[in-house]
Amino acid sequence: MIRITRHILLSIALMAPSSLAAQSSFQPPQGCTGTLTVQYRACLVSNIWTCEGDAAGEQWVSVFSQAGPFQVRKVDAEFQWLETYYAAPPRTEEMQLPAPDPESLTELFAEGYDTYDFTTVPSVNADPERYVGFDRLTGETTVIDGEVLLNTEYAYDQLDPAGNITASNAGRQFVSERHRMFFFGVSWSSETPDDQFDASPVEFIYPGEAGFFSSTPKFGCGVIMSSFEGAQ
Repeated sequence: MIRITRHILLSIALMAPSSLAAQSSFQPPQGCTGTLTVQYRACLVSNIWTCEGDAAGEQWVSVFSQAGPFQVRKVDAEFQWLETYYAAPPRTEEMQLPAPDPESLTELFAEGYDTYDFTTVPSVNADPERYVGFDRLTGETTVIDGEVLLNTEYAYDQLDPAGNITASNAGRQFVSERHRMFFFGVSWSSETPDDQFDASPVEFIYPGEAGFFSSTPKFGCGVIMSSFEGAQ
């Protein structure tokens, strides 16, 4: 499961310009190797890399909007959110390990259904956030830009330390057995299910191909901004 909501998209669309925003590409950190770039519909581009010294199966995923970098997340082979770094305002989150019910791609691929219950702890003076939900394979497969993806449905509640639900979200997205990774799809708040955002992937770009490790999103930027302006 990966989160993409109206609140998140609005936040990245209105970010202060970054020095990286004017660059067409960036390089992975020293000792790391870029593996994949994904261009999404919702004016987002994601770059993925692996690093020497990390545990087997761990990957880093960055997300850029047209304003620049938004988020970098380290995930493991089961797609647990080990570490997350946000650009504006600068902050980090770490996952409490072991989780009561960790995300498991292994279980999802084997059983077609996976539940999860985990908590992330922010570095700033803020409360931990608990996520309780599920991912389910629909049994359908979609091919995008030659990439074979499994279709999923998900829903989760976000809870505060007292157990109160602060947000409920749901959606449909994609997962890759090849990459052991989720990719954005269509998402909505459970309170407003008709208000949906489509951040589905459009292009998968590999090393040596034009646009690899671009920091400039290509698709839907004018549509996203017009949607925000109309909602104000």
